Amino acid sequence: MKPAPFDYCCPDTIDDAVEVLAANVDDAKLMAGGQSLTPMLNFRVMRPALIIDISRLLELEYVRERSDGGLTIGALTRHRVLETSALVASRFPVIPETMHNVAHLAIRNRGTIGGSLSHADPAAELPMLSRLLDAVIVARSVRGEREIPASEFFVAPLTTALDDDEIVVRVELPGLPAGMGWCFQEFARRAGDFALAAVGVLLNVQGGEIREARVAMMGVGDTPMRRPEAEAVLTGKVLSDEVMADAVHAACDSLQPNTDLHASPEFRRHLAGVLMERVTRKAWQRAAGVAQ
Repeated sequence: MKPAPFDYCCPDTIDDAVEVLAANVDDAKLMAGGQSLTPMLNFRVMRPALIIDISRLLELEYVRERSDGGLTIGALTRHRVLETSALVASRFPVIPETMHNVAHLAIRNRGTIGGSLSHADPAAELPMLSRLLDAVIVARSVRGEREIPASEFFVAPLTTALDDDEIVVRVELPGLPAGMGWCFQEFARRAGDFALAAVGVLLNVQGGEIREARVAMMGVGDTPMRRPEAEAVLTGKVLSDEVMADAVHAACDSLQPNTDLHASPEFRRHLAGVLMERVTRKAWQRAAGVAQ
């Protein structure tokens, strides 16, 4: 199937792009890598009157160091850069570990961080990473820039807090404490499929106990989510079988995944618990220096 007819423009600067979007806010769609938008156009799920192609805005394609040890990532940075960058791996090793699971290489070569966050698929890896890493998503319009914490950005499936005239321009990732242990795992029926469930964990272990815990999940709700109940169970503890069981219980028992053709809510909830135990133990080992 082919898309419905539309007009097309390819701005030269971000200022031009936001002006065109503001002038056509009711009838336009942005296209970055096109890996999500193009299929939706072809199936005529979307019928915009105008496509604003921002793929040539090289000013939005970069990875830069922050003074706090974090990173600033331009919205047009490709998935493949996040997967292979030595700088990203040195600051946030959980990112390349996660990005390896995103779809297939051809898609990672084209897909962008801003596009994935704006699309807000609840089973996509980058939205979940933004929650795990306490990202701040910066959007621009003709009114100026606005900072949106990842905790407030994802509203519902395929729905964000972006205004219709806003474009994501960069993502701010605050630095992590030294020695933070990390792990991400997901379960999909086939390589490249969307995950039925996925879990990412960060643990800061000092003096043999967990000083900070972050637990994020995807594929088990309408949006990517943090599990503060589980984080509270883990914080201040030495990881043991009992603590692990309590954390899994806190994280998973209240989950209410949707039913679809691929898995029942009960199965997704079970997968989330199994994955959480695996990644928490791996993050603990890495934080303790047992596994590198």
